[in-house]
Amino acid sequence: MHLLPESVRRFAAWCAVALLVAGVVWIVVRLCVTFRTTVTPILLALLGTALLRPLYRGLVRTRINRSLAAGITCAAVLLAVGGVGYIVALALIESGPQIVTSLERAAQSLAGYFGAAGTSLKDLASHVRQLLSKFGGTALSNLISGVSVLGEYIAMAVLALLLVFFFLRDAPRILRGLRALAPGDSADTIEAVARRAFAAVEGFMRGTTLIALIDAVCITVGLLLLSVPGALGLGALVFVGAYIPYLGAFISGALAVLVALADRGFVVALWVLGVVLAVQVLEGHVLQPLIQSRTVQMHPAAILLALTAGASVAGIVGLLLAVPLTAAAFGIVHELRDRHP
Repeated sequence: MHLLPESVRRFAAWCAVALLVAGVVWIVVRLCVTFRTTVTPILLALLGTALLRPLYRGLVRTRINRSLAAGITCAAVLLAVGGVGYIVALALIESGPQIVTSLERAAQSLAGYFGAAGTSLKDLASHVRQLLSKFGGTALSNLISGVSVLGEYIAMAVLALLLVFFFLRDAPRILRGLRALAPGDSADTIEAVARRAFAAVEGFMRGTTLIALIDAVCITVGLLLLSVPGALGLGALVFVGAYIPYLGAFISGALAVLVALADRGFVVALWVLGVVLAVQVLEGHVLQPLIQSRTVQMHPAAILLALTAGASVAGIVGLLLAVPLTAAAFGIVHELRDRHP
């Protein structure tokens, strides 16, 4: 081995480290997928704790009991999530028939323009009925499976809310337990790494929430000025979608344009598209550098790769968790680099 050049030995050492890290990461990911019903609520609770800790601290500073402060914070979360869900659902219910009508008109115009035989909506509806009658058992089983998945998501959400309560109330006790489990004299390092990772997640969640609020307000004002129905619901959807970078903004913006097209026509839809694009430019060139630079910085390529990996591992939940977990990983790397240059 000593006969090899120094550069080759150094390269071999780095390859061994990379393989070891990749193996550990693969095992951790497989374990998380296997125990997703337990791991997912814990990760969601950590995100909720990072987002809600300023509110909890404010309540504690007013000399409110810790348990009561944590309970009030969780109740505020329930009210906020329920209110946003109600507004979004109401907007979609009100605008749903208009969207369907617009799509039917578009399909009719396309069928008439191309003159293709058998492409009318009536023919399509008859084919759909035949397919449903032929594969009715499969559709029923899929419906039952969907209901079970929905029940699983509800159970995980309830567990995550309970964990948020305990994480907020018992954070010092959890930190002392983490130090007690640390091997040797590594307690200080582990505590510093944990604090740095949580601070990165907290900064990301705080910055994303502020950006989401600004985006939602700007788009809601634009939709109200253009008299687009369901403006409040669409604005709430923009706020929720901002927690999934790029993809959430695209979906919520596309839905706003579609609603405008269904109710107000092509010209107003173009104006809505302009408003959405202007807000995205404002976010990308002003808000993101100004706000996220003070919390956590990640290259857009790293964000896109994290979103792709999260979606491939855990679907929608993976999209939600990918970027905060990547921010935590960046925080850990920075802390270790500062301690061991």
